[in-house]
Formats: sequence, structure tokens, C-alpha cells
Amino acid sequence: MRIVAVADTDSYVKWAAALVSDPRIDGELVVLDTELAVSDAQLAAAVSGTDLSVRRVGHDQLERAVAGADAVLVAARGPVARFVARTVGRARPRPVLVTGLPGISIPPTWLALHFRRECDLFVLHSRREVREFELLAAERGIDQRFALATLPFANSADERDGGTDLVFAAQAIVPRERRDRLRVAQVLIDTARADPSRRVVVKLRGRPGEHETHRETDRYPDLLAEIGGVPANLVVSYAPMREALRSAEGLVTVSSTAAIEAAAGGVPVIALDDLGVSPDLINMVFAGSGLLRSADDVVARRFGRPAPAWLADNYFHDPREDTWLRETGELVKRRARGALAPRDVPRIVGGRGREAWDRRQALGRRDRSATGRLATIVGTPIRAMLGLARRVRRWIRPAAHPGISPGARRGVRARDTP
Repeated sequence: MRIVAVADTDSYVKWAAALVSDPRIDGELVVLDTELAVSDAQLAAAVSGTDLSVRRVGHDQLERAVAGADAVLVAARGPVARFVARTVGRARPRPVLVTGLPGISIPPTWLALHFRRECDLFVLHSRREVREFELLAAERGIDQRFALATLPFANSADERDGGTDLVFAAQAIVPRERRDRLRVAQVLIDTARADPSRRVVVKLRGRPGEHETHRETDRYPDLLAEIGGVPANLVVSYAPMREALRSAEGLVTVSSTAAIEAAAGGVPVIALDDLGVSPDLINMVFAGSGLLRSADDVVARRFGRPAPAWLADNYFHDPREDTWLRETGELVKRRARGALAPRDVPRIVGGRGREAWDRRQALGRRDRSATGRLATIVGTPIRAMLGLARRVRRWIRPAAHPGISPGARRGVRARDTP
């Protein structure tokens, strides 16, 4: 099968490149030009060790870039994924549309499904993810087919030992609040001071000026400088995670997929739980893993290894259970017979104006069309008014349900809108 992956941001590019470099398929990577597209350095790191053909294209070149593909892997943030699926889906015969998420996806969100509902197959990386996404899709009335694939970063068989670095896998929006990020930064300083003979390495995804999948407002180098008194053994690294783990004694994170990559390579892990365990922190998946530990454990370097009972259900299933290539192949055969059914998705309300708005939301200033600019001028105040109306309804509705507090209702919604 010829599978062309379309991706833009660093995490999706890394994931897509790993997935379509499988030697059983003819894979290719297309990087779509969006405001958050990867830099050349990030792209080089993502495809290192593969022989993938890589192209950068603008949105007006996308249909030509995937021409002749049996399947297209739609590997992008929600609004961009929807734009890519709609654009590629106009081809006749259209390719099979495969999509997925690049890391830990527990708990599932309906928006992840909603933005990708025009795709034929949704790839997930653990038995638990498939099970929970199937339940959510049924609850929301979204007809979606799911498949299982080993997380590309969890297939390392070479165990490492002898490292002395504590590697902290930083995340752009976890935790999100500035005060919480300052708290984590202080833990890193305390850890470095506790043992000046061993390094604490703050592993960052992007250099200053490079984009990440999520916009980061409080970067750890800035927070560390603000606190002051940073020990010499607390350093920042932009090396690929695989390289950083080679010299690691252990890895610390809140919820990064790097925890899975580390565990796969035999590196012990701490999933810091001082800020709690919640959907917003994307760390609920670590409950029962044996990896959730406190700041005191970080300072003392008391790392953990995943509980055997947790592993098989969470990212460490037998690779022979993977179904994504088989499922994709079946859909490609249907396509060849002319039997690939069109996706049953809700009609776009607003017609071409709404389509122009969605394109502008996906591409930002990379969409230079007059219709995109007009849609932004007209749509922005409308969106603000609709958002205000939703907030008003959200506060009024609990009055009719005295047993549910406003805070509890916000907690339920928080699961839907990360």
C-alpha cells in the first residue's frame, strides 16, 4: 500500500513519520505549511533513521501531493485534520482516510472524534484507548472505526543502564497554570541542589522560535531564570528524546508520552502527581501504574517501573495484536472495488462561508484567500456571541439540577474541551 502522511506540528510529524516508515508499506511524509509547522531541525530529528521521502507543501498543493495514494494518514491537530480530510476527500476515487493521535489519549475527548469524523479509520495505541474511545463514540452517536497500533515510541528493546541524568520531559500546556509550572521548576532546582554530582536535564521539544503542537506561554528556562539561583548541574537540552534517554538514570514528567518511551527502553519513571490526577493534566492513565509519585520522590530520585498488570492494557500489548495495517488494507480493497462508503457526517451549517472559516481556523495566516479573511471578519464577533451564550446557559442550567454544583458541571465539560 502507498500511504502518504500529512502532518504539520512536531509531535504529529514525529508520530506520522514513525508510523508510515513501516517497511511493510510504501510510506511518504508531506508537511503541510501551517503557522505551527515544524522547523527544518525538528523535521530532521523526526525522520532520522528512516528513508522516508519528505515534502513541504502549501494548502493549495495538498491534493496534488497525495494524488495516487491508496491511503492518507491525517496527522494533525483537530481543525487542521478536518481541513485535510475535507480537501483530500474531494478526490475521486478518494483515498482511504486514516487518522489518529500521537501520544497518550486517555481520557478520550469528543472533540478528538468530532474533528476527525470524516476519516475512515482512527488509530489508537492501547487496548484501553480503543475501549474508551469506542464507548465515547457510542455515547456521542459518532460512527467511527478504530484500530490498534503499537505506539511508535514504545518499541525500543534495548535496555539502558549506567546513566546518571534525571531527564525532565517538559510539556507546553501540562501543567497549564503559571503557578503550577513555577512549582515544577522549583522541584527541578531542589533536585539539582540535592546532588550536585548528577545532572538534572530539562528536555525541551523546541528551541526558541520553533513551534510546538501547543503554544507555550511559560517556558521552563524563563521560569528557572525568574526563580534564580539555578545550580550549574541543571541544564537545558534540545536533543531528541531517544538521545537524552541514553544517559538517563530516570525520567520525570507530568504526563508526556516520553514516559512510555522511557519505560520501553528500560528507563525508570516518575509521573509527578503533586498537582493532582485529572483529565486536564492528562495523567489519569498512570493510575495503577506504580509510576505516580511526589516531588519528594523526584528530589530523592526514587523512580518506579510500570506494574506488570498495567502494561498490557496500556501501550505494551503484544505487537501481534496490532490491527491498523490489516484494517487499512481491507478499506483499500473496498476502495479498489468501488465499495468504500462515503462518510456519514453532519452537513456543514453555513455552507461556503463556514468552510472558509474552518480553513482559516486551521491554517491561520497561511490562508491568504479573500474568503478566509472575510470569514474571519464576519465570523469572529458571531463566535464571541455564541461563546457568551453558551457560558450563560452553563451557569443557568445548574439551577434546574440542584444536586449538581456549577463546579462539578465545569469538571464534566473540562473533559470535553482540552
